[in-house]
Amino acid sequence: MPDPNGFLRYERRLPARRPVAVRITDWREVYPPAGEELIREQATRCMDCGIPFCHDGCPLGNRIPDWNDLVRTGSWDAAVESLHATNNFPEFTGRLCPAPCEAACVLGLGGQQPVTIKQVEVEIADAAVARGGLNPRPVPASTGRSVAVVGSGPAGLAAAQQLARAGHAVTVYERDDAIGGLLRYGIPDFKLEKQHIDRRLAQLAAEGVQFRTGVNVGVDVTAEELRARHDAVLLACGALQGRDTPETPGRPLRGVHQAMTHLVAANRVVAAAGDGRPAPAVLPDGTPIDAAGRHVVIIGGGDTAADCLGVAHRQGAAGVHQLDLYPEPPHGRDAERDPWPTWPWVLRNYPAHEEGGERVFAVAVQEFVDDGTGQVRGVRIAEVTVERRDGRRIVTALPGSERELPADLVLLAIGFEGTEEQPLLAQFGVTRNARGAVDARPDWQTDADGVFVAGDMHRGASLIVWAIAEGRAAAAAIHSYLGGVGDLPAPVDPARQPLAAR
Repeated sequence: MPDPNGFLRYERRLPARRPVAVRITDWREVYPPAGEELIREQATRCMDCGIPFCHDGCPLGNRIPDWNDLVRTGSWDAAVESLHATNNFPEFTGRLCPAPCEAACVLGLGGQQPVTIKQVEVEIADAAVARGGLNPRPVPASTGRSVAVVGSGPAGLAAAQQLARAGHAVTVYERDDAIGGLLRYGIPDFKLEKQHIDRRLAQLAAEGVQFRTGVNVGVDVTAEELRARHDAVLLACGALQGRDTPETPGRPLRGVHQAMTHLVAANRVVAAAGDGRPAPAVLPDGTPIDAAGRHVVIIGGGDTAADCLGVAHRQGAAGVHQLDLYPEPPHGRDAERDPWPTWPWVLRNYPAHEEGGERVFAVAVQEFVDDGTGQVRGVRIAEVTVERRDGRRIVTALPGSERELPADLVLLAIGFEGTEEQPLLAQFGVTRNARGAVDARPDWQTDADGVFVAGDMHRGASLIVWAIAEGRAAAAAIHSYLGGVGDLPAPVDPARQPLAAR
């Protein structure tokens, strides 16, 4: 049984981040390995509650108390097996997920700090590599059925692995030049070094998954051709339509860009350097989008904005301001607003924030200021109040509060509006709903029979754990549709939502 006093004997601790002065000179991950002693200590804090709410905080249904206790007792091989039983890619989630499981930890209810679930998870995942690698699990016999997966992010890859292990022939189609979706070119290496993706891809390939890059479904191959080749199709194209602000004066100025275009350009530079190839940070049309020596303004307060902040530091920005429309959140949970075990609205300080830059809360951009040549030279901001009326957000600028910030490069990190409008949608006969997402029936099929959808394309921009959970669930539905023997794990249904107070 677990140590009933572990949370009393040990405080919550995380491994020390690499020093700021060192890490901003490279693109390696911020966190070094934690060390076995620290992880055992932190796993010992888990109480193995009678009702472990961390299970409900995580849509994957990870067996968190089980693998915490296995780590505590040094049973690392069993911990690896327990973790992979519910999560195809724990090395991704352990690095990238904001950990709603920790927000639901029962220790939080008692006024204690939650167990470092995310850190234990990533150490188990890394232990799997260190203790023999990611062993493939190919099936001895094929079902003779074929599935096309369109999109190679975490939802598509999770579904591909589940289906391949069930004996189906799986081909993943990716329009980019490398597999991984946002994991590959959207997430900076200081959060996820790409060797972790490459190891998984080698495992999937050994399990029979075929990868086709540089194939834009709907353009390079039609939906009709794809359906003729395969018995089922899964759409997992993500939600990459960035939210914009076209009504703001000066939006067409040079130097004002969507955040994701900056991240993709920066990631391509890092990838090229790793291959020994020089590559400048430019947009597809050759326009430079490097923060070096520039005054950068990042609009938005979430994960994408923090990623842009870390990239700007490493590119050598002259200065960075990060703007947030909302007031500064509290440092601790407001139990009336966000009762345990729901996800709380609190101030989240990412590693990039300790590297520099200035955060400005409760402000909105009134104008992108022209330098006289069509290039942005600054942003005019005003303090604002935000309130909800009849479900609508009302933003009111405070008179006399306007000021200007210098800006040679402005990055819009204000969210996403769903999946992109693209030829494959009409060709498959599916449409986007009012949220820009694609609806799914209870069996994960779209309005087109035999065409399934999962991940952000269905849910809208969300967490990586939701993408993997939906990929696994959609794979189970496809397996059933193809007449597969037995059932595959289906952790969520299409209507499942995160924990929320009613």
